[in-house]
Amino acid sequence: MNVIIIEDEKPSARRLQRMLKSLNIEAETMLHSVEESIGWFQDNVHPDLIFLDIQLSDGLSFEIFEAIDIKSAVIFTTAYDEYALQAFKLNSIDYLLKPIDEDDLKTAVDKFKERTPQNNSVTLDFNDIKKLLVNPIEREYKKRFSVKVGQHLKLINVEDIECIYSENKGTYAHTIEGRNYLLDQTLDQLEDELEPHVFYRISRKFYVNINAIKDIISYTNSRLQIKLNHYNDQNIIVARERVKDFKNWLE
Repeated sequence: MNVIIIEDEKPSARRLQRMLKSLNIEAETMLHSVEESIGWFQDNVHPDLIFLDIQLSDGLSFEIFEAIDIKSAVIFTTAYDEYALQAFKLNSIDYLLKPIDEDDLKTAVDKFKERTPQNNSVTLDFNDIKKLLVNPIEREYKKRFSVKVGQHLKLINVEDIECIYSENKGTYAHTIEGRNYLLDQTLDQLEDELEPHVFYRISRKFYVNINAIKDIISYTNSRLQIKLNHYNDQNIIVARERVKDFKNWLE
């Protein structure tokens, strides 16, 4: 079986590669961007199966399928919400929510192996899925946090938070009042709880609120520096691999 992985986060790609190897599946080819993937498909025999992340560093992975006529089977590896994915799950496609569970991976691979040769090509309408991602199913995001202040619990409205950051193994929310509050969640746990049109994770350390951005400045190594209305404790830098997606998010 010829298998490739398309995933922009290299640690995640390597983890999936190891998990597949435990199922006696070798995925020697790992691609990390739309541009790299298009070039690879132009020069190589297309695989039997693709493990596909939806959001890559330079755009949505569906751009690959717009540029290249690919008939390989696809299994999604994505952080997108399960209910949104249900809206476009088809018989020939499966999906794995991150972090990928070993049993779910085996089930998806077994499903692929059970397919007949006549039902071995992609039957997915990528344009419909792309529209869904641009206009996702409406869902409820977190509106407030409860934080402990001394012996009291204080409610903080999400719109009053300028940024959320990690420091010394803790996660903190900085508010428009200029105060920092310790949160119970990690940044990774907040990924599905924050409104994506309002909050963007510019690096492993920071989420920023678009309504709190005062200035954006060119920084070294093709990065960007963010200035917020009230937060001045440390530099807020957009990671280089996220700059393009961050610019798209701003628009």
